[in-house]
Amino acid sequence: MGKPFPRQFTFGAHVGGRTDGAAANATHECHPAPVGSGPCLSSENRADMATKGCLSVTKYFLFIFNIIFFLLGSLLFGFGLWILFDGSSFAAALGTSIYGLKVWSYILSGVGIITMFIGFLGCLGSLKEIKCMLGFYFAILFLLFVTQITIGIIVYVQRDMLGTKVENYVKNLIKTYGESKTRGDGHDSWDYIQEQLHCCGWDSYIDWKLNEDVQANASSSLYPCSCSNTSTLGLNTTHLENGFCSFQNDLGLFMDGCSRSVKAWLADNIITIVGICLGVALLEVCLMSLSIFLCRNMDQNYDKLVRYS
Repeated sequence: MGKPFPRQFTFGAHVGGRTDGAAANATHECHPAPVGSGPCLSSENRADMATKGCLSVTKYFLFIFNIIFFLLGSLLFGFGLWILFDGSSFAAALGTSIYGLKVWSYILSGVGIITMFIGFLGCLGSLKEIKCMLGFYFAILFLLFVTQITIGIIVYVQRDMLGTKVENYVKNLIKTYGESKTRGDGHDSWDYIQEQLHCCGWDSYIDWKLNEDVQANASSSLYPCSCSNTSTLGLNTTHLENGFCSFQNDLGLFMDGCSRSVKAWLADNIITIVGICLGVALLEVCLMSLSIFLCRNMDQNYDKLVRYS
């Protein structure tokens, strides 16, 4: 059996059979390697192996997480297209308006496309170690993060001004409601909001007195059909043109305005909204940190783009 490998050894530079004195005094500390693995490992080698292991874990974590993102984006995009091209079937099944489903189809499709693009950059950039893709991935996440923070600050600081602008916009929709030449998506969206929130007008149903068609039919109760409270017993309405209905009396209407319903909905769901926003922000910060860590610690002398171009 051979002698055990010493824990320290002296090395020097041999030139012409002579040993450099300065080098001979230097010692190289060595740590025992696992049994059967060969010679011992130096501290530098152990640190290098630990760094490589950390980079590998980071790379595959980013790859797996972003491939899940890509698949989720694909599902959202496909579902959005399905609603868009088969909106009538969904409207009949869910009992909602086609316009509301069209809005959701656009939202789902847009979110799906953005999620797929981000997931694609993260997957390919981390797996193939392409620095420019990882940098682009970091830039998009950083831009989304800054945009979310900016929107949140603006909404909080300018909430009174935004509320006034929304009120003026809604009351203008009420005034022009029923006019065929001005009929647009805004009127359809307001009908959808009144149906979903069970409200009528902005402050109350009396806001509809500003409409010219309602003023012209003072002898009867004329309001949009979206204001009808279908839970009222004995409700008797007559559907007219341009979205109006003739009510037997005002008792068949939703009395509360939509501003009160919106405030009540926000008060009930504010914790959920803030929690989701914070969760998304923390996730973005985590992914940005991992991507920039992987990008900065990859081999500086090896460009993956040359290999895969």
